[in-house]
Amino acid sequence: MEGGGTPFPAVVEAFLIGASFEILREAGLRLPKQVGQAVSIVGVLIIGQAAVEADIFSPIMVIVAAFTAIASFTIPNYSFASAFVPLRLIFLAMASLFGVFGIMVGIIAIAVHLAGLRSFGVPYLAPITPARLAGVKDTIVRVPWWFMRTRPARLTDNEIRQPKGQMPREKKPKH
Repeated sequence: MEGGGTPFPAVVEAFLIGASFEILREAGLRLPKQVGQAVSIVGVLIIGQAAVEADIFSPIMVIVAAFTAIASFTIPNYSFASAFVPLRLIFLAMASLFGVFGIMVGIIAIAVHLAGLRSFGVPYLAPITPARLAGVKDTIVRVPWWFMRTRPARLTDNEIRQPKGQMPREKKPKH
């Protein structure tokens, strides 16, 4: 290949890089803790560099995959982070087939799914949906504890969280 192009379309490159990253991540988990991280980091560097030099992957795709990998480490629990892998692949497929429209359809589908879920009989997105202004006090912005006198509705029969008179008082200076 004279032009330095890669043999795969961008979406296939992204799938292959994602799969190879997940393989190296699993291999790093299976090795002893002291060696595992070093082996996976060195493996990613060497394999990534070799794949770029062999014109299998484009350099920009390796950079995008690296940012995606680093972002996946923001979720500290490995089993929770691995649950997002199929979702990432679905979004990649939706984006490759339908572009930005596919991404928006995917986001809307996830929002509709979350809105329909219930956990122990309580809507998963409560108190945001169904909207209850009294329950939103500690959802988006945390208000002081003394301001939250009642618990969110539907969670318990005992709705009183704080009895009256719990607001902090101004301390008088000692002379």
